[in-house]
Amino acid sequence: MLPWVVRRTRLPLLSLRCPDCRSGSATTGQGRFRVNANGKLLDVWLLVRCQSCNRTKKLTVHERTPVGSLDPAMLDRYHANDPDLVAATLLDQWFARTNRFALDWRGAWRLDVPPARHDEAWPVRVAVVFEDPVPVRPERLIAHGLGLSRGEVLRRVKCDIPLRRTTSAAFTFIVMSMD
Repeated sequence: MLPWVVRRTRLPLLSLRCPDCRSGSATTGQGRFRVNANGKLLDVWLLVRCQSCNRTKKLTVHERTPVGSLDPAMLDRYHANDPDLVAATLLDQWFARTNRFALDWRGAWRLDVPPARHDEAWPVRVAVVFEDPVPVRPERLIAHGLGLSRGEVLRRVKCDIPLRRTTSAAFTFIVMSMD
């Protein structure tokens, strides 16, 4: 079985309407958190920037949270603007839903495919795994990885999930010979 891996190359853009310029995309820029204390309550925001006008917007991570309820190590990571925490926060589906944005993955991922072996017996079995929740249509991913047209993929590939439905979950498929 051949392993294919879908990897993130950068953080995805956010599909988020800017109130100033009405642009529809923003970025995390350098990936910064803002922590604000109000008495014994904390607010934590992830700062994002509009790509068109550079306006900064705050996305709520924690709101009016008692200081004692946050893990001190996690609070240190917020203060240090930990890049792994920025990525984990941004990729969290609950965070996206509560802050009303979607992720735009165009140009933010790559497919790592092992070199083709010509002595491989047909049919060829392939396992696709995702390091991050990159939403792709299996039909397009397979066409890209094999260098085939999408029509050819539909004719030659047997897959354990629907080929025309977007997924970010691991799957396997079998490529049949050209005969």
